[in-house]
Amino acid sequence: MQKVNWAKLVGCVLLCQMAGVIGSFFTMDAIPGWYAGLEKPDLAPPNWVFAPVWISLYALMGVALYIVWEEGLEKKGVKGALLVFGAQLVVNAAWSIVFFGMQSPMAAFFVIILLWALIIEALREFYGISRWAGLALVPYLLWVSFAALLNFAIWMLNP
Repeated sequence: MQKVNWAKLVGCVLLCQMAGVIGSFFTMDAIPGWYAGLEKPDLAPPNWVFAPVWISLYALMGVALYIVWEEGLEKKGVKGALLVFGAQLVVNAAWSIVFFGMQSPMAAFFVIILLWALIIEALREFYGISRWAGLALVPYLLWVSFAALLNFAIWMLNP
């Protein structure tokens, strides 16, 4: 059994949490104002659900990142997988900027579709390196799939 590099693991989790922190700068002011005034579908969860879900998902993403990184950059596929993961993390943060900062559900829908595709690719590549790392991204993919549906519904209800 491999020894856990706690500093590296914590760093990976914190890196992923930073995507949420960046997004929160654009989200916090928009929630009680602009977002509160939008028509939302019946499937929209209460606002308090989002923070604990995202914090948990970012933690799982960080664990997945750590597992793959621990395989070593010299191992085939690791560098490419980390690049795809990094790209999806950037797009993840960009979604909040577009949806809440720019207040554009339409543009955000196209961003979330790109995010969804990048998550699928990251999951596929992570799974090829470590089954556990790939499986750790499944809840993230499921939540972003739901978020894409919610994003689309908000766009349609608020032309």
